[in-house]
Amino acid sequence: MADRHHGERPGPGGGGYSSPAPADSSSATLLRRVQTHAPNSTQVVGFLTLLVSGAVLLLLTGLTLTGAVVALVFLGPLALLTSPIWVPVAIALFVLVAAALSACGFAVAALAGATWMYRYFTGRHPVGADRVDYARSRIADTASHVKDYAREYGGYLHNRSKDAAPGA
Repeated sequence: MADRHHGERPGPGGGGYSSPAPADSSSATLLRRVQTHAPNSTQVVGFLTLLVSGAVLLLLTGLTLTGAVVALVFLGPLALLTSPIWVPVAIALFVLVAAALSACGFAVAALAGATWMYRYFTGRHPVGADRVDYARSRIADTASHVKDYAREYGGYLHNRSKDAAPGA
């Protein structure tokens, strides 16, 4: 124990102990690492806000679930006894709402179609007008070809019908 001297390193002979300085430096390094990774005040406030908000929402969820169970226990028999009234009312209400929504949807579709046709006929070239023009030209071309075909072969068919019915 007399060989132990602070601040001295062991000699080449190997006898002696090292100083406790490396242990202090490693703890200081660990302390520096912890301080560099410590959250700042904004992060702490954000975490606390998250924690409080989560607790409040958890409390509200519990109260809501408890209220729903209590309401089901107390109002369940009442709903069961009055169900012959509620079922037809619910069905009628569903049909009424479905009809109203369908009518609104059809009205919106008709209004959109009328707006598109107004823009098309006034020459404002709405979306899809080029496809309508292409379809119209294809229909006109097909009608022209059918008319030409009917002119060419119409006499043939007319003559053939006279052969089938000579008195006609």
